[in-house]
Amino acid sequence: MKLITRVEYFTRWGEEIFLRTCGRLVRMEYAEDGIWKAEMDGLRPGQTVEYRYELHSGGLCRRTEWESHTVTVPDNTGLKTAEVKDSWNDVPAELPLHSAPFADGVFSVEPGRQWKAAGTAVPVFSLRSENSFGVGEFSDLKLLADWAAMTGQKIIQLLPVNDTQMTGTWTDSYPYSANSSFALHPQFIHLPAAGVEEDEEYRRLKDELESLPQEDYEKVNDWKHRLLRKAFDRTGKTVLASGGYREFVRKNESWLLPYAAYCVLRDEFGTPDFSAWKRPAGPDCPEAEDFSVYDEAQVSDFIAARRDETDYYCFVQYHLHLQLSEARDYARSKGVIFKGDLPIGVSPVSADAWVNRKLFNMDSQAGAPPDAFSTEGQVWCLPTYNWDEMSKDGYAWWKARLRKMAEYFDAFRIDHILGFFRIWEIPLGEKSGLMGHFNPALPYSAGELASMGFEIPCAGQTDPCDVLFVEDPHRKGWWHPRIAAQYTSAYAMLDESLKRTFDRLYDDFFYHRHNAFWKESAMRKLSALLSSTGMLVCGEDLGMIPACVSEVMGEYQILSLEIQRMSKDPSKEFADPAQYPYYSVCTTSTHDMAPLRAWWEEDRKVTGDFWREVLHGQGDVPYFCEPWICREIVRRHLDSSSMLTILPLQDWLSMDGELRFRDPAGERINVPAIPRYYWRYRMHLTLEKLISCAEFNGLIKEMIKTSGR
Repeated sequence: MKLITRVEYFTRWGEEIFLRTCGRLVRMEYAEDGIWKAEMDGLRPGQTVEYRYELHSGGLCRRTEWESHTVTVPDNTGLKTAEVKDSWNDVPAELPLHSAPFADGVFSVEPGRQWKAAGTAVPVFSLRSENSFGVGEFSDLKLLADWAAMTGQKIIQLLPVNDTQMTGTWTDSYPYSANSSFALHPQFIHLPAAGVEEDEEYRRLKDELESLPQEDYEKVNDWKHRLLRKAFDRTGKTVLASGGYREFVRKNESWLLPYAAYCVLRDEFGTPDFSAWKRPAGPDCPEAEDFSVYDEAQVSDFIAARRDETDYYCFVQYHLHLQLSEARDYARSKGVIFKGDLPIGVSPVSADAWVNRKLFNMDSQAGAPPDAFSTEGQVWCLPTYNWDEMSKDGYAWWKARLRKMAEYFDAFRIDHILGFFRIWEIPLGEKSGLMGHFNPALPYSAGELASMGFEIPCAGQTDPCDVLFVEDPHRKGWWHPRIAAQYTSAYAMLDESLKRTFDRLYDDFFYHRHNAFWKESAMRKLSALLSSTGMLVCGEDLGMIPACVSEVMGEYQILSLEIQRMSKDPSKEFADPAQYPYYSVCTTSTHDMAPLRAWWEEDRKVTGDFWREVLHGQGDVPYFCEPWICREIVRRHLDSSSMLTILPLQDWLSMDGELRFRDPAGERINVPAIPRYYWRYRMHLTLEKLISCAEFNGLIKEMIKTSGR
């Protein structure tokens, strides 16, 4: 059967309309009066077709629809042709103000007044309460919501909460390398609510773990697993027979059952590396087994044979789901929402990669080029995405991730939003990001470089990294300028004329050459993904930012991230919060940066500049970031023009000389320059104590109210 679609769009000279469906691009034919027509052949009666229209010129997509169209072909065997007339779907006006928290009535917009809000950013594992067990738990979020509500805050921003357990060591504390993009981390479970008895052993362990200044990741997770296993043995049958549990499994079985099998196989083989999940036939194994490649029928049989073990992991996920859902509902009842974090990558040895291997490029690793956080860039040891393969089913895997996330969060931050435009791809085995390249990209041919006077490979004498260009691994004979090449001896050996030529080429390559190309790359993905969720969307757009990023974020009304000490204007050392765009999130620091007080002590020259240029201070620069300085900085951020001001908990506490932690360096969550950093920071006071600090809480409430948030 043939489906004919028509859409009205008045193009300019050189522009064409295309239809995209299931990874295919169909050129449309101009009919008349602004109407464009496309034909799709070979469709089955009753088949559902999803598609969207794109505007092209110069061989690139310049604009795409916000939402796709879905049409079901008439189930009429006698009909050979069906027709439909569409309207172009634009991005809705004021999209952020129609997102889930507004649509569901948690927030409301007063006529004639610009809506703004304040909030707190803190990882769940950093929370501390009188009931926690050596680590922050989902139940602690209810206390945090109480504190937020009493101080006039509306948003609690969290780090990723997915399960990261792979090695059983503290290296699993890194929250951006999950073993599943859907499963929640068992460390966040409140044990008594999952059936663990509060006996003498429980109380002894709780007191021991809570006496530690930081989380002991290994000990906490080991004991939680042991106690949960006992609870499962005692209460599992009752829970598994309940209607709530059965409904949870029914809704989540597509990821839950493979995840449970993954966990059991990881435990049995002693490794998350599924390529090693093989057993030869022997006394304990009558037949050879090979689970290295996911096979749905084989895994189904495995689950049936290991029912007790796999049911245990489903049991834990069910309780985690109940507890986070309960915390979310409680916070919403207080007028507070949770803002989640969407990691850009997944682990190469995750359940996601095992089940959906074709969606990932397993022969490379993602990372970041050098920036203010790390002079040698970052290597994340995460595979890059096979976007072409993902597009074939309309990015179903991504949409499933977002649907799951929306069960718990009303807003989310896209970690490294640049990854949707291009990713920094690094060869396997490289320990730094210096030899990476952008993918996708438009590298130079050897002939082009020769015409400019460069001899390939333009290398130094001994160091293989001492080069001006790196070869594209996917296209031999094509070359990318090496990031930070100006610091190599290969660059130093160039004459002044060639240095100027290289500098122009370098600047064009990293800041101009790819703008339209990367814009096209991002629009296709982001429009399909973001239109599938009602969550309020924010993007982490720090670092080396090409112009196309702000263009796409502006078109799709994605809130940007603004940090005063990381000015996006290269002519200014510090940004001015009063000049931030309305659709933005204003903050003093992130989990990858030193909190306010530690930053003040890092670089005395920078501190001096800030003291004189921003705070207009006179005389000697205060050695420490005194409470009054912190209050002034926080006040300026609250007074910013941003829709959201979300500050790290540490920076809120910095305003009070009695409440704040004695050692500023001890409040750091992560150091990106250290590849295997131990993520274990915890509050030094309990949430109950924080809630009782009437004078401090009154100060925050008054500051937020005065700022109009």
